[in-house]
Amino acid sequence: MTSSVIFLCLVIIPILAHSGLSSQPPGYLIDCGGSTNVTLGSLTYVPDSGFINVGKSIPISAPNLLPILTTVRYFPNVSARKSCFSIPVIRGGKYLVRTIYYYGRYDGGTHPPVFDQIVDGTKWSIVNTTRDFASGLSSYYEVVAAAMGNSLSVCLARNVHTGNSHPFISALEVEKLDDSVYNPTNFEKNVLVTIARNTFGADGDIISFPDDNFNRMWQPFKDQNPVVTSQSNITSSDFWNLPPAKAFNSGITTSKGKKLEIQWPAVTLPATNYYIALYFQENRSPSPDSWRVFDVAINGQTYFSKLNATTKGVTVYAPEWPLSGRTHITLTPAEGMPVGPVINAGEVFQILPVGGRTLPRDVIAMESLAKSFKNPPPDWSGDPCLPRENSWTGVTCSHNQFSRVISVVLTNAGISGSLPPDIANLTSLAHLWLGGNKLTGKIPDLSGMNALETLHLENNELEGSIPPSVGKLPKLQEIVALVDHLPESA
Repeated sequence: MTSSVIFLCLVIIPILAHSGLSSQPPGYLIDCGGSTNVTLGSLTYVPDSGFINVGKSIPISAPNLLPILTTVRYFPNVSARKSCFSIPVIRGGKYLVRTIYYYGRYDGGTHPPVFDQIVDGTKWSIVNTTRDFASGLSSYYEVVAAAMGNSLSVCLARNVHTGNSHPFISALEVEKLDDSVYNPTNFEKNVLVTIARNTFGADGDIISFPDDNFNRMWQPFKDQNPVVTSQSNITSSDFWNLPPAKAFNSGITTSKGKKLEIQWPAVTLPATNYYIALYFQENRSPSPDSWRVFDVAINGQTYFSKLNATTKGVTVYAPEWPLSGRTHITLTPAEGMPVGPVINAGEVFQILPVGGRTLPRDVIAMESLAKSFKNPPPDWSGDPCLPRENSWTGVTCSHNQFSRVISVVLTNAGISGSLPPDIANLTSLAHLWLGGNKLTGKIPDLSGMNALETLHLENNELEGSIPPSVGKLPKLQEIVALVDHLPESA
């Protein structure tokens, strides 16, 4: 087991009152490749046309498909380093991102493609739906991330396993979480990748919206241990993570004096750190004797001592806990307890360091440049610099505390449009090569671009003269631009 500083917190008092249920979870439900709104239960998914402008859509033909699985958006451009959805968000907000996939042999193949998925600049998982598709199932992936700007990008990208096939997606959900949810995590440095979210002892449907206001999916989990049913309700707002009350309806237990042994989650985990939250409730009817005390251990290491589970419920969470391989949870009853331990639900997330940050000023300037071009390269969306192997076509960045754009080279790229004033905010840009395109309008004031060394704007349709400020740039060594006048000091 890897060494790590371990933090544990016990929550038994109200933390944050929730505003109540609404007709839709707070955020966006997107049907990828669709052209009209579709309904799934009480939820309405909107077409993806307002969130992405690349890729192609195609219908899926298969019996008894859920509405959101009847179309996919796929990305056949093999030169694109990534293909991104851009979701409007609140800067600093915390979001649950869920990607949903059903291959359906949309391309006439026999095996689903394998590819990467990226949230902002962080590569958070590989998509491989082969096993689920062979079983006739769809697949979904989740990550919890903070928005560092006014938009959140969710991108798909080829990797060495993609081959001649193409990344695709069926649906995308981006739900805003309350501030209290998973709040011990430093989301400026990490994202949380969902490994498991289960209700123990349940064997019915998945618990989701409207029981969970954020549309989190709580899968049923049963093993060989006895199952109990709760005789009292909990109040969701009594818990930091706001679990649905239904997650406490059932639990697994064992007989008096015995340890409760559980192997959970049901997957082998890579050796790293995880966020773990476990939920407990005394299942008997409320009375002075309705409580039970037990110790909680994970892989033989004490997780919490003398936990007192009452009918009001209790959660214990560790924001950073080392796990590796199979995970075993052991609940050991305190001496003299008339009943055995009980557990109702659990969540576990892999703590994944963010893949770096690009200076926000550079991101804004590059987004402005992309909007000013009428036909930018197809991968000019999402983070311009990150991940490093998925930076925008023609863009090179430095990678220190913040990534910075240091060159933009799109010579003879067939680009039309204009140069926005915001380009002057690229203060680390050393090389700007846009010759041989169809750019129009005037060259904006480039003062402040003190790192600029070479400027190529020849063979465009630009008007006027180069601004005098260009001739004063301290590092500028080369200007190639066919305009009326060069700056006096050039």
